[in-house]
Amino acid sequence: MVSWMISRAVVLLFGMLYPAYYSYKAVKTKNVKEYVRWMMYWIVFALYTVIETVADQTVAWFPLYYELKIAFVIWLLSPYTKGASLIYRKFLHPLLSSKEREIDDYIVQAKERGYETMVNFGRQGLNLAATAAVTAAVKVMEFH
Repeated sequence: MVSWMISRAVVLLFGMLYPAYYSYKAVKTKNVKEYVRWMMYWIVFALYTVIETVADQTVAWFPLYYELKIAFVIWLLSPYTKGASLIYRKFLHPLLSSKEREIDDYIVQAKERGYETMVNFGRQGLNLAATAAVTAAVKVMEFH
């Protein structure tokens, strides 16, 4: 339990707040090198967050799991190890580049389906509300 709390604090502080502040600084100063560094970090951290969500539910029982998470986040951030840059350049960039067209097509399809789904839910909601209003009006008329 204590390991979980320390891990959570480290991930929030060093994995999110520290990089967020330095991302702000990079944008503010228009420092392209730092901007690229932090964009790579956020892309890697997004993948880490997805993996962490699954791992927390499946392998959190593993000895030193939370300590390994702390070490990994520090490794990602370290200017000496350049962990996020390494993962991005060696793994994520090649993977995303090779799958970019498929990912873009999927996103377009998801947006279209999402819009259609929302329209259908909206239509069903309005029909339900209209039916409820008519039913209530009929009951009020029958009561009087």
